[in-house]
Amino acid sequence: MNIFLAGATGVIGRSLIPLLVQEGHDVFGMIRDESKASTITKLGAKPVVADAFDRDAVFTALQNSQPDVVIHQLTSLSGGSSVDNAKMRMEGTENLVDAAKSAGVRRIIAQSISWAYDPGEGPATEEDMLDITAPFPRKTTIEGIMVLEEKVSQMPEFVILRYGTLYGPGTWYAIDGMIANQVRRQEMAATDGVASFLHVDDAARAALLALDWPSGPVNIVDDHPASGHVWLPVYASAIGAPEPSFQVSSNRGERGASNTKARKEYGWEPIHPSWSKGFQNHL
Repeated sequence: MNIFLAGATGVIGRSLIPLLVQEGHDVFGMIRDESKASTITKLGAKPVVADAFDRDAVFTALQNSQPDVVIHQLTSLSGGSSVDNAKMRMEGTENLVDAAKSAGVRRIIAQSISWAYDPGEGPATEEDMLDITAPFPRKTTIEGIMVLEEKVSQMPEFVILRYGTLYGPGTWYAIDGMIANQVRRQEMAATDGVASFLHVDDAARAALLALDWPSGPVNIVDDHPASGHVWLPVYASAIGAPEPSFQVSSNRGERGASNTKARKEYGWEPIHPSWSKGFQNHL
């Protein structure tokens, strides 16, 4: 198949392109910066230069590529701004979906998140509501996700991958990542809040397998949701940081997520089922 990958130089995109190429697909990798073209070419894809916020450029890119499937891995995370990322999820998604429909594309696979659910007891499932009444600043992230998922669902076929908190090379949790540096400076406390993690390689593989999955949202997380009291000391040890302080607190929506649907209905199994081993060996 011809596959158009938006966000080709992101941490998932860089892992995903070789998987798609190995399966025999022709991949068009959308990049904003032409200087990244050689990176895309080396990975085995055809670079397409277009800014996600440039509606005309995105339409032209899709018309010229004529893909069978669009994979949406667009984010704006380099500056750590939830406002910038929400703008990408709203405006970038609108341009990409409208361009895909104009080009006759039937299917899209899109990146979402698994920590956008309503507060509740136990890991969230896909049947739970998103946290539509969240206060600011969480509201900014939730609104971005709601617009993204609503827009993507306008396609005839759509798979929404609600990823867990990503770790691995190139992520905020990498050895040299933003979170690692905060933990080394003892700026993060271990709390009661529960997180579900996901290695970036598992995120990429799920996007590949989703080419054949039915429409709808699906949580893509590892097998072990864990509170900060449990995971943060392990993470700190793995990166050589001091033991974190502990607090009896949590933030709204920190309940983790269940991967039962992905496992039982779709047959997906994470390569890294446990964040604890992943932190030790795959940061």
